[in-house]
Amino acid sequence: LALPSHPELLAQPLAVCGDPESRHGIILAKNESAKAFGVKTAETIWQARKKCPRLVLLPAHHVQYRHYSQKVNAIYERFTDLVEPFSIDESWLDITGSLHLFGGDAKALADEIRRVLREELGLTVSVGVSFNKIFAKMGSDYKKPDATTVISRENFRELLWPLPVDRMIFVGDSSKAALEKLRVRTIGDLARLDRELLEKKLGKQGAALSLYANGLDKSPVRSVYEEREVKSIGNSITFKRNLTGIEDIRLGVRAIADQVASRLRRHRVKCATVQVVIKDPDFRVISRQRPLKRPTHLSRDLYECALAIILDSWKITAPIRMLSITGANLVGDGEDTIQEQLSLFDPPGEREAEERQENLETALDEIRAKFGREAVSFGSVIHNDLGIRDHKKEL
Repeated sequence: LALPSHPELLAQPLAVCGDPESRHGIILAKNESAKAFGVKTAETIWQARKKCPRLVLLPAHHVQYRHYSQKVNAIYERFTDLVEPFSIDESWLDITGSLHLFGGDAKALADEIRRVLREELGLTVSVGVSFNKIFAKMGSDYKKPDATTVISRENFRELLWPLPVDRMIFVGDSSKAALEKLRVRTIGDLARLDRELLEKKLGKQGAALSLYANGLDKSPVRSVYEEREVKSIGNSITFKRNLTGIEDIRLGVRAIADQVASRLRRHRVKCATVQVVIKDPDFRVISRQRPLKRPTHLSRDLYECALAIILDSWKITAPIRMLSITGANLVGDGEDTIQEQLSLFDPPGEREAEERQENLETALDEIRAKFGREAVSFGSVIHNDLGIRDHKKEL
């Protein structure tokens, strides 16, 4: 954590977390002092405080985070136009074509970028310098804070292969458990294991992890001028209290479907598939998806499909802590003409009803764009104790 707003807290164990009262009570980020106590990202606040009773907790300030993220990436663009954000606080830079303009030494250039960020923004960063994106990311995590780590074709086996396998990017808890069954405990074990066996056991992810561990990732860093393809659009809400019963579920689904539909229209795309993710109070998660009759960007269609998925796959009396709805398999407006052609067996007036609904939802978009998102909403959403109007998370 860099703390331009709270320099007095720099030496204390510190974490950024969600609002416990709104039930977003997990650790989002932590500093090195907190990390020394074993505090981990994504664990609950009570787990973190059990490890570190003196842990200082700060709320997340998303607007400020985005502000600094934009400023940081603008500085990166002074050195290369190949800047690809990986997350809100991480980006890949390809300096192959511009390195000669800055002396030709990649580590020295990384140190210079760190110096500029520190002097101009008061931020410290750790940088990984490598010959591919995967190892560059792992290099940025190798030594913190405020460090540059070079992972080369000559030293990556020495630096990375002895590390636990879950230090490998994209190896989560489930992948780690599957790899342990194969007696894979280090990144070196992963690199040496037969790739076909990995693919058989873990699918395409297994084959990809084998390539990554052996330094064979060849994915390019995209230009800042390259249009990013939107693959899915979704929103989630962790409710202030659990959803219990059909009326609560209807309310939650309606609010999220409205948010997702609005974003689909803003991006000028429609979705052909709806995915629903449900998390219960014990953090158990299920994910289900269903194709639509035809691509849509209408709140009504998303609501009906998501609700049907829940009714078919969830016990209505079981509590729901978090709910997300995502539109996937996106097509551009106008690219779905063939799929939208109505058959002779479609109910009379269906096209007219769909056009009226589209006109209604488009009008809502215009009102919200002019007067703010809260200018018009469903009456049931306005007066609720679920925290729906207080929070939204885009996916």
